[in-house]
Amino acid sequence: MKKVLLVGATGLVGGHVLERLRADPRCGQVVALTRRPLPGSDARVRNVVADFEHLPEAAAPWQVDAVVCALGSTMRQAGSREAFRRIDHDYPLQIAARARSHGAEAFALNSAMGAHARSRIFYSRVKGELERDLQALGYPSLTLVRPGLIGGERAQRRAGEHLALQVMGALRPLLPRRWRIDPAQNIAAALVEAALAPRPGVHVVDSAQLAD
Repeated sequence: MKKVLLVGATGLVGGHVLERLRADPRCGQVVALTRRPLPGSDARVRNVVADFEHLPEAAAPWQVDAVVCALGSTMRQAGSREAFRRIDHDYPLQIAARARSHGAEAFALNSAMGAHARSRIFYSRVKGELERDLQALGYPSLTLVRPGLIGGERAQRRAGEHLALQVMGALRPLLPRRWRIDPAQNIAAALVEAALAPRPGVHVVDSAQLAD
């Protein structure tokens, strides 16, 4: 059974990942690295509450078989480009580097459609730079999951996203699969499978593969 480090467990996709890992017999323990405590208790989940500006120095949280990263923000939530880059690039990369240095073999990232290190769009460029920099860490298995618009109930509603979900839901029969809503549970399923049954090399799961 594998030990998995989960980052972003309090978010929409991360919450689905946590539930899937808890229920999957291939997972022996989840180390959930969060900025605030998780509700409830579970013998299979070790919740490590940390300041991401000052990650734990002890080796224990990093000694895992695989990492699932569902950490992410928006420009509005972050408040500035610098803060957004720190949350969506620097934190995940630092976590990935520490886990890799302690022997982690697989990394699964919830990235974004259009991620490219040379994109003119700041959001897409940051996501692409993270994908590029993760590849340089030498993980034997790296999976980049690139959803489009994510479907599901968030703890904090995003007005623009909510409207887009309604419109795209109504247009679903007319849309190509890559432009349809990607349910959070489908994204979580792809991330969990990449962590628990890792394939050698770098793999991309695109929006069309995630849509219903």
